[in-house]
Amino acid sequence: MRTRARTRIAAAGALVALSALALTGCNSDDEADAAADSSASTAASPEASSGSGSNGGSSSNGGGSSSGGGITAACTTQNTSAQFRQSANHASESQAAAGSLRITNSSGAACTIVGPTVVTVTDEAKGSGPVSADNSEEGSDAVDIPAGGTATADVMYNDVNTEGTARLSCRTESSTVKVALPKDAGTTVNVMKADGSPGGVFSLCADSFKLGAFSVG
Repeated sequence: MRTRARTRIAAAGALVALSALALTGCNSDDEADAAADSSASTAASPEASSGSGSNGGSSSNGGGSSSGGGITAACTTQNTSAQFRQSANHASESQAAAGSLRITNSSGAACTIVGPTVVTVTDEAKGSGPVSADNSEEGSDAVDIPAGGTATADVMYNDVNTEGTARLSCRTESSTVKVALPKDAGTTVNVMKADGSPGGVFSLCADSFKLGAFSVG
């Protein structure tokens, strides 16, 4: 009897030990799974952080591109030079004399002409004038002039006297004109010959002339 009792007790003890071992194995598996999940989260964290930094960089680049455009400076006497050229041919009954106004960007960056430009001629010797013209009707939309570039506008006028015997003698003749870009004080420049050489004369035999729109080319 005692032997059977001991055998049963030993068997029960072994069963308890096996149960405890099984529970320990389960707990170990659970802990291993938890550790693996933790390791995976840790490994993913730098990638997420890296992705977040990448998004931040894109936002920064977008802001830089947006603000990098800037505003083009206005063309003034400070960043341009003006040249007025007389017509190569005299006016006829069917065609006006065609001179030109040239604005050259002398700065290192583009500038823009927005609004009407005014040209004024005065004959101080004869006391006639001033006579002015602007291009508000012909076209004064924004024109961008690149660094070193030139914008040109036609100057249409009559240089033939049809009222007297002195055919080429006009009541307003001047070797200088005043050029005022939009919102600028203006500057006085010498009239050049049609080929750009010195010694030109702006001879105006009428009470008005026309200034065309600027074009770059």
